[in-house]
Amino acid sequence: MTSDGSAVTGFYTLSSLSITSSDLPEKLAKKVPSRLPIPATLIGRMGVHVDVQGKGFGIDLLMDALHQAFQASKTVASSAVVVDAKEGARDFYLKHGFTPMPSSPNRMFLPMKTIEQMFSG
Repeated sequence: MTSDGSAVTGFYTLSSLSITSSDLPEKLAKKVPSRLPIPATLIGRMGVHVDVQGKGFGIDLLMDALHQAFQASKTVASSAVVVDAKEGARDFYLKHGFTPMPSSPNRMFLPMKTIEQMFSG
């Protein structure tokens, strides 16, 4: 929403998700029991209005989504934030520390421990 409340400039959705150790890179998968689901938070959709694209709103939205996911993880278990990068958005998420999942390169994750470090400073 713009500061005057007149228009939506961007949005995102967050929801709970379960992933498995097979979704993770081998190095991380070895640290997780394979029989247990791993709780995560999914950024289901995120977008910025075309009139404000390229002005930093995408980064602001991502940081807000990560902060909200981190805060929620204190109450509802979540070990990572997951995104399904759409065409053209993959590089954006890579630039901000997300790691592709081996089974689906456009599905990416950022560990909650990394997010915690971002906001604990």
